[in-house]
Amino acid sequence: MIDWSRVTELRDEIGAEDFGEVVELFLEEVEIKINELRKGASEDTLETKLHFLKGSALNLGFSEFSTICQSGETAAVQGNFEAINIPATLASYDRSRRAFLSGLEALSAA
Repeated sequence: MIDWSRVTELRDEIGAEDFGEVVELFLEEVEIKINELRKGASEDTLETKLHFLKGSALNLGFSEFSTICQSGETAAVQGNFEAINIPATLASYDRSRRAFLSGLEALSAA
């Protein structure tokens, strides 16, 4: 679900002291797009939203979530909107966020 090697790599690249700020910014930006999906995104904005979410997820190690966003983005590009499972996308984000925040405490202690 979470690629902890990617998270550790990012923390090492940024520095432990700035990592918390990056995580906070990531979560704020992603929450904006997630809330837009929860409210119901139009077909003409789905590709862009899912692309943004996929990229953000990859950067912070949300591997399962990035895969689901990639599938949705591909379906949107093909005009196959009925194949995009927004509830599953949102559920994956929620699970990933919980796992990430829980695991982040252990990572910070390391």
